[in-house]
Amino acid sequence: MNFGTSGTGPYFEGWYWKHQNPRGQVLALIPAFHIDGGGRCTTSLQVVSKDQSWWLEYSEAQLQVSRQPLHIQVGQSSFGRQGITLHIRQGDLSLQGTLRYGPFTVLRSDIMGPFRFFAGMQCSHGVISMGHSLEGVLELNGEHLDFTDGIGYVETDRGCSFPSEYLWTQCLWDGPERGSLMLAVAAIPLPVGHFTGCICSVFTRDREYRLATYRGAKIEVWSKSGAVIRQGKYRLEAELLHERRQALRAPVEGRMERTIHESLCAEVRYRFWHGTDLLFQHTDPNASFEYSALPKRL
Repeated sequence: MNFGTSGTGPYFEGWYWKHQNPRGQVLALIPAFHIDGGGRCTTSLQVVSKDQSWWLEYSEAQLQVSRQPLHIQVGQSSFGRQGITLHIRQGDLSLQGTLRYGPFTVLRSDIMGPFRFFAGMQCSHGVISMGHSLEGVLELNGEHLDFTDGIGYVETDRGCSFPSEYLWTQCLWDGPERGSLMLAVAAIPLPVGHFTGCICSVFTRDREYRLATYRGAKIEVWSKSGAVIRQGKYRLEAELLHERRQALRAPVEGRMERTIHESLCAEVRYRFWHGTDLLFQHTDPNASFEYSALPKRL
């Protein structure tokens, strides 16, 4: 469908497409649309590399969105379950090429659990693929990015604003002990006050482990340095060791006016325990990591 201004705001919806290869090349793309309180719809595409980020604006007429099957067209670039095709020449950015995707690794159920039924959620998160194979080549400002034999990840966010304070980290790795992980911790506003909630999915040893507030998970620690969450006998530690942050834009009441900073290639150490049994320990140099907090109101 062609998404027009018939929707009411404030509202935003965006999709995060991450790609990495065994040679350490990583690229993420974030197509999105945003509707402000007056019903004005705008479209954007953010491109994120290890060392730089780009913000591209498009008219509403240059956006097409289909959710079943998933397909997003922004200008001359398209995104879907089969892959992406990019034709971008704007300002100091030239990005061309096609990537083909293997089958998506999907979650058994919605990562938001019963939270997805809460009316007026400020921001809802979705995981589209915890991991899939890549094939193809992109050309970024003359640099050859061959993602064949690489792996990718796709998620989505929708709502009116990003949380006032949140932490998000994601990583996936290949090899004999391949795995994937996504963890988010955020301040959730209520009509009176707020609470801090978490959602997490860990894929390891051909099994998904789900840790979430709606399953009894407790947040022991969280800060700009990482987080520790516990659910029953399970305990996940995510420790930020090094980051390379790039500035991105995020929604506030449907307007992309907030500046956040994401490390597309942070070094993060993850440890996952079941009682005294260490299920895995993984230090990833290509983990995504983001922590943001708005200034406290006096």
